[in-house]
Amino acid sequence: MTLLSWPLWIAVALVLIGVYLSWTAGRLDRLHARIDAARAALDAQLLRRASIAQELATSGIFDPAASMVLNQAAHAARQAEDEHREVAESELSQALRAVLGESAQVEAVREAPGGEDTTRELVAAVRRVPMARRFHNDAVRAARALRRHRTVRWFRLAGHAPFPLAFEMDDEPPAALSAAGH
Repeated sequence: MTLLSWPLWIAVALVLIGVYLSWTAGRLDRLHARIDAARAALDAQLLRRASIAQELATSGIFDPAASMVLNQAAHAARQAEDEHREVAESELSQALRAVLGESAQVEAVREAPGGEDTTRELVAAVRRVPMARRFHNDAVRAARALRRHRTVRWFRLAGHAPFPLAFEMDDEPPAALSAAGH
């Protein structure tokens, strides 16, 4: 090897390192965009579920105590700030299980005027929330794994993006409602 070839090899190595770092930064950026999109989808599904629950609570189908519990939980879930959202959504899940825990209650919803559509919408909403949450949390997990790599940390490839957080909540659907959807 001649003395002239060393600078060429160093230049090639630096270009390859630059391409790798650029590719990794782009991948991280795409993961953050995927998290944002998944979070927007999750927010939409949570809002849809809360809206349907609030509609049910004010429909007059349930006794006043059940209606009040469901209405308060749905309202709290819709109005919750980000730092309290997981708790509020979990409480809405618990209220849905309490109010729609038995098949007779689900049948009462189904037999009300427009109840067939409402039941179908509610079944779809309680099924989509766990799926949307899973997509969001999978994207968060992938971004976290990439951000833990030394290369990403050393070269600060994440920039100023906040560390992604998973959305943890109780999203267990009411058993009677799950059975109604099958």
